[in-house]
Amino acid sequence: MKNYDVIIIGASAAGLMCAIEAGKRKRRVLVIDHANKVGKKILMSGGGRCNFTNLEILPERYLSHNPHFCKSALKRYTQWDFIKLVNEYAIPHHTKTLGQLFCDHKASDIVNMLLAECTKYNVEIKLDTLIKQIEKLEDNFQVNTQQINYSCGSLVIATGGLSIPTMGASPFGYKIAEQFNLKVWPTRAGLVALTLHDTDKQKYAALSGIAIDSIVSVKQQTFRENILFTHRGLSGPAILQISSYWQPGEILTINLLPDLDLLSILKQKKGSNPKSILKTELIQHLPKHVIETFFTKELLDTTLATMRYEQFAQIVEQLQAWQIKPNNTEGYRTAEVTLGGVDCDAISSQTMEARTVPGLYFIGEVLDVTGWLGGYNFQWAWSSGWVAGQNV
Repeated sequence: MKNYDVIIIGASAAGLMCAIEAGKRKRRVLVIDHANKVGKKILMSGGGRCNFTNLEILPERYLSHNPHFCKSALKRYTQWDFIKLVNEYAIPHHTKTLGQLFCDHKASDIVNMLLAECTKYNVEIKLDTLIKQIEKLEDNFQVNTQQINYSCGSLVIATGGLSIPTMGASPFGYKIAEQFNLKVWPTRAGLVALTLHDTDKQKYAALSGIAIDSIVSVKQQTFRENILFTHRGLSGPAILQISSYWQPGEILTINLLPDLDLLSILKQKKGSNPKSILKTELIQHLPKHVIETFFTKELLDTTLATMRYEQFAQIVEQLQAWQIKPNNTEGYRTAEVTLGGVDCDAISSQTMEARTVPGLYFIGEVLDVTGWLGGYNFQWAWSSGWVAGQNV
């Protein structure tokens, strides 16, 4: 039996941050992971360049059954704190659209920084290790692995969610929560592409690969970024964002021409160039394939002079209030995050400790906290990991 002050299950963004902070406090820390390398999700994120935080972190950009839970951690360890650490390691980075920060070179720069910090504070990391059982004894936890048994006073669950199972995602963290009688909210894929019903899939399949700056809405939630037509449905940043709010059966409303008063343009063109056909006017604003998919050849070949304003209104509605009912999401296979998870009401927002199980902590994606696309989920990992690290 080997004894530690803190054992962290999951060499994730949150797990490594927690380990570093606990190590700074001279705690004896062990990180255990079943994977063969640390930070796998960090390494593949942002197209291999790791969108490690966002300049515009706000609590309202996180989804949770307890929307106030994330506020304390995000306030105590901010994006500026993490950026300061990145700068200390002279990692070159840049800001992209909507405040997203990316490494200039490789995501491994972030992983190497975290590992260097772990080394500095004597954190031990054990990979390729499967946990067989976790038990709560009187004043500590026993963690039994295939190789050796460990004990600790503080046990931290940083195992993430179910997204991208090929990266090793599993429901392990949820099972631990349930073992200790903590509520787990039902999970579903978030920040994920949407599939279409067969009829729509056939209709729009020819547009696969085309991206369009759009406004996408469902219920009261709206995002403006690119949408991307795929051979199975819709993707792109705006679709990934809205997917976290969309529920099966709901209809999306999409404006494919956000900055255009198309109705006024068509009316004006009818007066100034009545012999022009509809197709000539529309392909000035949208790709030819899109126009030909949305409207019949007969309509597109109609001259503006012969068209009524009511027809113009219908065309505008089709392009600027296009309604489509997705079939489903692509699921955890490609999802960037998992919605739902360990109930935040069961966890202290000040310490990340389970209220009814002293010494048991949950951080990162395993909790019912899901951020927007664009570095928000990494910031939640850094923030929640930092908070737990001050208390374990």
